[in-house]
Amino acid sequence: MSGAAPVRSSPPPEHAALPAVETGACDSCLAPAAADVGRYTDSYFVRTQQVIGRCGDQEVTYAVFMRRPVIFTPGLMVRWLKAMAAARGTAVRIDLMYEEGDWVGAGEPLMYITGSFYHLVDLETLYLQKLGPACVAAYNAYTMCRDLPGVAFLAMDARHCAGIEMAEMMAYAAAVGSAAARKEAAAVGFIGNATDATAHYFGRERGLGTMPHALIGYAGSTVRAAEMFRETFPDDDLTVLVDYYGREISDALAVCERFPDLAHGGRLGVRLDTHGGRFIEGLGPQESYAVLERHAPTAIRRYRNETELRTLTGTGVSAAAIFAMRERLDAAGWRKVKIVASSGFDVGKCKVMADVGAPIDVIGTGSFLPDTWRETYATADIVAYGDVGSVKVGREFLLKRRDRGDR
Repeated sequence: MSGAAPVRSSPPPEHAALPAVETGACDSCLAPAAADVGRYTDSYFVRTQQVIGRCGDQEVTYAVFMRRPVIFTPGLMVRWLKAMAAARGTAVRIDLMYEEGDWVGAGEPLMYITGSFYHLVDLETLYLQKLGPACVAAYNAYTMCRDLPGVAFLAMDARHCAGIEMAEMMAYAAAVGSAAARKEAAAVGFIGNATDATAHYFGRERGLGTMPHALIGYAGSTVRAAEMFRETFPDDDLTVLVDYYGREISDALAVCERFPDLAHGGRLGVRLDTHGGRFIEGLGPQESYAVLERHAPTAIRRYRNETELRTLTGTGVSAAAIFAMRERLDAAGWRKVKIVASSGFDVGKCKVMADVGAPIDVIGTGSFLPDTWRETYATADIVAYGDVGSVKVGREFLLKRRDRGDR
C-alpha cells in the first residue's frame, strides 16, 4: 500500500474570505481541538477506529456529496481537516472537484479525501458539520443576490445562529454565495455584516449597523434617536429605523427634514422593519393594491400563491410598503434617501421583490440561513480501500466520477 500524498487541495479562486480562512482569523472554525474529537464524533466511528488500531490500518478514499444543488463552500471544512491531520502527524490528500463558489448539482461528488483509515474515520461527523450548512447557506445567498443584482445586502444572521461557530460558518457562506453572484450577474451582493468578528469575510474591519428598536424607545422619538446617534458618531452615514411608533412615513420625512444635508448627500437611509402584525402607516389592503396598480400593474393580475400575495400587498414590509415609502420620499424631494428593507427577506421574498422591481437600496437579512435543515446534510462514503474501488450498493455513481478524474 502506497503512502498518502502530502496534505493539499486545489487552489480556490481569489475571494475576500480566503485570507481569514487560511491565516487563522476564524479560531471558532477550528473547534473542536484534536484532543476533543472523540467526545463530539459518533461513537461507532470511535469504535471503528479502535478496531482498525487492533487489526491494521489501510489507506482509504472518501467521496463527499450532498443530495441537493449547492454552492461549493469548503474552506472551513478543509482548514479544520488540515489542522487535524497536522495535529496527528499524518498526511491527508484533499481533491476538490470544484472551485469555491461553483454551482454543484445534487449528488455530484464535491471532493475526495484520501489518507489513513485510522486517522480519518473519527473525523467524518465533524467535517460534514462544517460543510453542508455552509454550502446551502451560500446557495441561498447566491440566489438572493443574483435575483436582485442592483441591491446591496447586509448579513444580519448572527442572532439567529446556534453559537459562534455557526455564525462564523454563515458569514463565510454569505461571502462565498455573494461572490458567486457577483461573478455571474455583476451583482452588488453582500457588502458587510453585523458583527466585528466575521466582518473580514466581507473585506471590512468592523460590522455594520446603526441602531436597534431599543435605542428609539430609549430616546423617546425616532428623530431624537437619530440625533443621539449623530451626536455620538458625527462622521458616519445614518440609517434610521422608522417603524417603532407605527409612523413609518411621518417619521421618515421628519428625519429627512432634521438632517437635510445627509438626505441630499445620499448619506441617509430609512429602514423598514415593520412586523407582520400590521400594515405600515397609511396602508391597508385597498391602499396596498392601489400602490401596486400604480407601479407594477401586472403583478397582482397574475396567479399568486398566498405567500406571494402577502409579500406584494400584505402586512409588514411588503412590496406595496416599499413603493409607498419611495413615493412619499420622492414627492417631498428626498430622492437620494435610501430605503433599507428587512424582516423575512428570504429567497422567496427576494424573488417576488425582483419580479415587481421594488425600489430597495439595501436588504438586511438573516434569512439566507437554511430553512429546511435536513437539506444541509452532507454525506461521506468510502469509495476505495487502497487501490481497490468499493462502495455500498446504490452509490456507484461516486466511483464513476472518481474514475474520470475530471473536475
